[in-house]
Amino acid sequence: MSSIRSLIQEYSMYSLYFAPRGKERLLYLGEQISHRHMKFDDKLIGIIGDAGSGKSSLIQGMFPGLELTNNDDTLDTHKIMQVRDFGRDFSCATTFHIDMRFQMAFTQMHEIIDFVNGALEHGRRVVVEHFNLLFPALKIPADVMIGIGEEILVVRPNVFGPLPENIYTVVHTSLQYRKMAHTAEDVTIQLLEGEFGVDRKHFFSSDIKNGFLLRFTEAVDVDLDKLAGRVSQRLAEHLPVRYHDENHIMIGDSLMYCTGPRLHVRNTSEVTDFNLLPEFIRDEKTDTYCLVGILRHAEKDAAKLNSFEFTTSDLL
Repeated sequence: MSSIRSLIQEYSMYSLYFAPRGKERLLYLGEQISHRHMKFDDKLIGIIGDAGSGKSSLIQGMFPGLELTNNDDTLDTHKIMQVRDFGRDFSCATTFHIDMRFQMAFTQMHEIIDFVNGALEHGRRVVVEHFNLLFPALKIPADVMIGIGEEILVVRPNVFGPLPENIYTVVHTSLQYRKMAHTAEDVTIQLLEGEFGVDRKHFFSSDIKNGFLLRFTEAVDVDLDKLAGRVSQRLAEHLPVRYHDENHIMIGDSLMYCTGPRLHVRNTSEVTDFNLLPEFIRDEKTDTYCLVGILRHAEKDAAKLNSFEFTTSDLL
């Protein structure tokens, strides 16, 4: 039965998920990815994506209790230097975490390679952030690779690929769209709450490719043409967007609540080709009214906003 399960997993070329904003949603999605795509004997896990994309939260969701060598606010030098513990006892943990960008600043590549090989030989799991930086020297494919940009890409590579650098190219290119969408979303929410007097308790954030959804639990009287014009004006004001704390950002001089405070462009002027659909879209399944914001090519047919455009050639 286990061999049949392994064979079935090999049939999967890749899986795609929306990359949500907010730590709680990333933690939950990480848990789901672990249940759906991980096997007990997967030992080398490659995580690929740029800073601020949500890698740490995703890892914590996939591996609850795993102590990371670093997060957004702290750096554990003891964990960083674990690769130089030549008298190391691999029985002290079942899973180890390495962030290659930090690790390479403190240790040599051959030390990292020796540590990873030693952990794998002892049957331990190693979770490697920025796996694309390790692979050229390690030359061992990960059992599972997870790339996070605008979307989360889960692949189980084989002898034919894909290579980590291919995954990085895909997620690095798309991350900017995710940052733009989230910045436009926060500007829209700021205007809805301020100038249009809509209480946040009446809507919640959701996801769509190349944009965002605000799902309203009841019909609201909002002039969407006027709102779209004000959003465009606000974005054109060249306002700086800054992290304030884990629950807030600054847009210009205004403080606002945000569930993803690290995932924004640096200035509102960096949001380009943004559009609001001119009407609310009724979603019968969730009993909500959707306010839709999209980037790049504005799709006239709302039913095609999630059209699948990702192809295998992107990974080859």
